[in-house]
Amino acid sequence: MAKKKTNAPAPLTFDLPVSLIGKLGSNQKKLGLKSASEVVRLAISEFNFEKYEASAEEHRQISVRLPADIKTKLTKVAKKKSVSVGELLRVAIDSLEAKKVAKKK
Repeated sequence: MAKKKTNAPAPLTFDLPVSLIGKLGSNQKKLGLKSASEVVRLAISEFNFEKYEASAEEHRQISVRLPADIKTKLTKVAKKKSVSVGELLRVAIDSLEAKKVAKKK
């Protein structure tokens, strides 16, 4: 026997920054809604997805050679900070100031 399709709410799990969770809670109180689910359903119903354009910058993979000690350090810091090694590399490269580095002879 085939199951009937229902429109009953189903769980959906996703990550949000803590600041956005705070905003969700604040909106729940301001709007007098009973749950975070109600806030999310309202946000979805009012958002114009047709005008949405992703702002994420295109990524490309590159390969670099790193000594084992640096790779180990990156892995430990990534684990401690709960981020990816890629995220650490992106912020390190982004914060690098263009300056002359003395060449080793």
